[in-house]
Parts: sequence; C-alpha cells; structure tokens
Amino acid sequence: MILGVISDTHVYDRADKVPKKIFQHFSDVDLIIHCGDITSECVLEDLRDISKTVAVRGNMDYLDLPREIVLNIEGFNIGIIHGDIIYPRGNVLMMKYYSLEKNLDALISGHTHIPLIKEIYIEKLNKKILLLNPGSPTVPRVFEKSIMKVEIEDNRINPTLISLK
Repeated sequence: MILGVISDTHVYDRADKVPKKIFQHFSDVDLIIHCGDITSECVLEDLRDISKTVAVRGNMDYLDLPREIVLNIEGFNIGIIHGDIIYPRGNVLMMKYYSLEKNLDALISGHTHIPLIKEIYIEKLNKKILLLNPGSPTVPRVFEKSIMKVEIEDNRINPTLISLK
C-alpha cells in the first residue's frame, strides 16, 4: 500500500494553486491523506481525481471534515490530525502522548509547515511510534516545499520525504 501525504496547501488564502508536480508524484498511490489547512474544496477535488482521498479539518478550514481520523492499514493504527490540537505546536512529547492515548503506531499531522520523520521507542511498552509531517507544498517554514509518500509493506512503514524544488 502506498500513501500520498500532503498538508497545509492553503490554496487561495496563501497560494494560487497546488503544484503540478504533486500529481506526478502521487500518480501511483493507493490513498491520499491531506492533513488539513486545505482552505479550498478544489484541492480535494483535484486530489480525488488521482486517488481515493481522506482529509481532516485544519484550523484555517471551513470544510465539513473530521478533526481526526484513525485508519487501520495492514495491521497498523494510523492517526491523522491537522496538528493544531498539539500544544505547543509540533511538540514531539505531546504527539507521543496523543499517540499512546489513541493506541497509534503512526501519527500523521501537519500545521507546522515543517517536515518530520521521527521514530520514538517506548522501552517499557516495547512499542515504536512513527511521527510524520509532510511539511507544505506551497508555504513551507524553514524547509523547502515538500510532500511525503509512505509505503506500507512487509510489516513496515517506510516514509519518504519528497522535495518539490
């Protein structure tokens, strides 16, 4: 299973459109995950033309979307949030606690506009949690424009950050 992960597109409030490179990179994905701050329904319509798409509502969204989604993909519990419920913004410890509370193997979020691939190991529980953030393809902070692909196979979650130079 291949996931295309995107967040913080901010179309029409901060960006004119989603870069066309995204559609090329996501041409082979089985599912697209948008982590919120979509800000225009046309973004979801364009993504749905490529593949099945799920999305959560960001703090800038007016769309009627859930605040969080938990998917079970090939035996992994994968949580999807925008990230504005994590305080302070992007705090790894708070994301770890959220993931433990929800019994997640991976948490995919946005909001910071900064990409993240971080594996946390909790020794007492013999549990790994993968924290993922694709950054932003339109208005990045600190880093360049980016998206992410996540391949799930052979009982492994393999994330790859994709720079949109």
